[in-house]
Amino acid sequence: MTDPLVSFVVPCYKLAHLLPECVHSMLAQTYGRFEVLIMDDCSPDETPEVARSFGDPRIRHIRNESNLGHLHNYNKGISLARGKYVWLISADDRLRKPYVLERYVRIMERHPRAGYVFCPAVRLDDGQETNVVGHASPGGRDAVVSGHRFLIRLVNVNFVVAPCVMVRKECYDKVSLFPLDMPWGCDWYLWCVFALHYDVAYCAEPMVNYRRHALSMTDTLTNQDLRECAEEDVALPWRIKQKAEEAGCLAMVKRCRISIAHQYASGIASRKYRSSKSWHEYSLTLGQFEGSLLRNTSHRHEQNFIRARVYAGLADTYFWKREFARSLEFYEKALQQDPWMVQVWAKYLLLRTGKAGIRFRERLPALRRTLSSMRLPGRPGYQG
Repeated sequence: MTDPLVSFVVPCYKLAHLLPECVHSMLAQTYGRFEVLIMDDCSPDETPEVARSFGDPRIRHIRNESNLGHLHNYNKGISLARGKYVWLISADDRLRKPYVLERYVRIMERHPRAGYVFCPAVRLDDGQETNVVGHASPGGRDAVVSGHRFLIRLVNVNFVVAPCVMVRKECYDKVSLFPLDMPWGCDWYLWCVFALHYDVAYCAEPMVNYRRHALSMTDTLTNQDLRECAEEDVALPWRIKQKAEEAGCLAMVKRCRISIAHQYASGIASRKYRSSKSWHEYSLTLGQFEGSLLRNTSHRHEQNFIRARVYAGLADTYFWKREFARSLEFYEKALQQDPWMVQVWAKYLLLRTGKAGIRFRERLPALRRTLSSMRLPGRPGYQG
């Protein structure tokens, strides 16, 4: 048999009832040069029987003698993959278009500097398609984006849906496998660190189904330890900053500092995490923020840079909550740490003027939307 160009790695634990949908969506692809590795993590259900039922020589069933946990199982599957490209997709997800693999292979073969390709997903709830997930991506058309430009957005929020990603195997071999100490943010970390070294390809059409249910990994992790999930969200930009420093990407280091401040401010202002049943609320205290900051950096300039932007972020939050006294307090704290932030000075002075300044600032978002919707021919930045 011809060596596969693509290896589907399918982690499976207690998901035998969903495995057929996943595998059949692969067998239906118009591009057929692939293998499917069903990574059975010692599942107590009928996974072995289901895996044997497909009768296709491209499918291999690998059963672990004991339960390794999801990250070890992912990495084992990647190490066994023979393809030039690796697509890790859990047994509870599925491909929703028969041509997605063909499109992915085509764009990756044309662009050897692209480390991975992805698309938005359509969410499945109780077997029914609902909303599009991951649509805050590069835009409405297929594109290959500079990795560093892509990372500027990605380091702030993970909009790449894990089952939608096909990765060049050399990214795993040369850059990183799934980090074992980041069970919550492991995929987000990989998409970021790969973008430090490679460009990123994007297909605008949603061609994958992402399923949310009580046994999904996302819900399992948020229900187990919400605090650890929140701490990983803060730890991730710190780690990417370190990798950017090692790679000599100084502009990216600054962007990571801004992202670090954003994550801290979001946590302090009450960060919400989604589970299958409800919204969970987690808040970081100012004391916890300060302790985390001092543990992660001993450089006073860097500490002040991050503190200033955390305080400014909190001030913005309190302004829009109409808690103007607290907003004023945190704008002052921000300017004490970094007096050169022009926008913060403007917001502070508007707030100090009282009702007139508050009304003016409250109307600014609507004014910006009006201006951005204008189309003036012949002017830079506008489309006719």
